[in-house]
Amino acid sequence: MPADALTIAPDLAIPESEIVERFVRASGAGGQNVNKVATAVELRFDIAGSPSLPEPLRARLLARRDRRVTDEGVLVIDAQRFRTQDRNRQDARERLAAFIAAGLAVPKPRIGTRPTRASKQRRLQGKRERSELKRGRSTRAWD
Repeated sequence: MPADALTIAPDLAIPESEIVERFVRASGAGGQNVNKVATAVELRFDIAGSPSLPEPLRARLLARRDRRVTDEGVLVIDAQRFRTQDRNRQDARERLAAFIAAGLAVPKPRIGTRPTRASKQRRLQGKRERSELKRGRSTRAWD
């Protein structure tokens, strides 16, 4: 693994050349300093075009319905939680690592099952009881 890389797992690292960082002014409260210092970090990582991601991992990350991933497959992380540029940069990289690490876990395939006859009967019996209970509450005009 190269020294100038973001390590996600022992066998997976993202090279610095694939991470694009832009420093912008943070929004929100902050006094006079907020208008002159670009402390917020906008980190971009091209999931679709990254050669360092294995194909199954890339597919899982792109399949996630996350608003931070653009239609082109670029992950955009905005970090402006802290007052210093360095801390926001570190926060953005940690969030990128967490996003990719979440895709490392392969979901267990779901095995379809069918309800048993007894469970169907219990469900229908419960519906009948509920129906009787509700029917008993109504007042009829002709009685």
